Amino acid sequence: MMQELSQKIHFLRPVPPKSDLPLLIFLPGMDGTGLLLRSQLSDLSKAFDIRCLSIPGEDMSSWDRLAEETITAIEIERGSLRRPVYLCGESFGGCLSLLVALRAPELAERLILINPASCFRQQPLVNLGPYVTRLLPKNIYPLSSLWLLPFLAALEKIRTDDRQALLDAMRSVPQRTSVWRLELLRSFYVQPKELEALQLPVLLIAGARDRLLHSVSHAKLLAKHIPNTNTVVLPRSGHACLLEKEVNLYDILNEQWGIANKDGDVKMQMT
Repeated sequence: MMQELSQKIHFLRPVPPKSDLPLLIFLPGMDGTGLLLRSQLSDLSKAFDIRCLSIPGEDMSSWDRLAEETITAIEIERGSLRRPVYLCGESFGGCLSLLVALRAPELAERLILINPASCFRQQPLVNLGPYVTRLLPKNIYPLSSLWLLPFLAALEKIRTDDRQALLDAMRSVPQRTSVWRLELLRSFYVQPKELEALQLPVLLIAGARDRLLHSVSHAKLLAKHIPNTNTVVLPRSGHACLLEKEVNLYDILNEQWGIANKDGDVKMQMT
């Protein structure tokens, strides 16, 4: 696949920085906007200094380049303080998070994968995505976001403003870039032996009503190969579960890893 680069990827700071807290690095879905963590920010900011990766809409980087630039950006954000880093990837960002964790295992202390799209190539119908998207007439392509919305999200569980934010994020990606990123997903593959080499604690979060990917079965498959793994299945959640009113990522992390003590004070050191 050819490689075309526009503006470099960068981090958004969606809430005021808190240098005394661990870093939460959020790697977004295929939209690449970094804006769809919005409904989780209020609670997560109690425990983390949050950064959201933003990939320019015209960026058509390879997996290698995306991983390289993300690693560099995280190292800059972490700086000399050597703060704990929680690396969190959703869908497309789940694939990128895996690559970052495999290539720079010392960079993060914890890895969170939310409906990771690393199973994309295994699903024949979804695999047609690049071809269908490429063939859409330019005047029809913007409407495809509306058709995809019910597959991406359990709309009845998402507030109206968050639905609109999801739609805007999907529409922000040009057709040519969508085809490119779908091709990236179709080509993504990590050897089981590589997964078995991961030593950091990993949390897999899967929506049982994901209409886009077989997220629960894929989470179970990943858990077989990644040594130190916890799995959380959200029984009523779809693919874009972080926008759902009933899903609270802070609570999930606290239940799984105890990120705050009984008084609500954040634990800076890993346990």
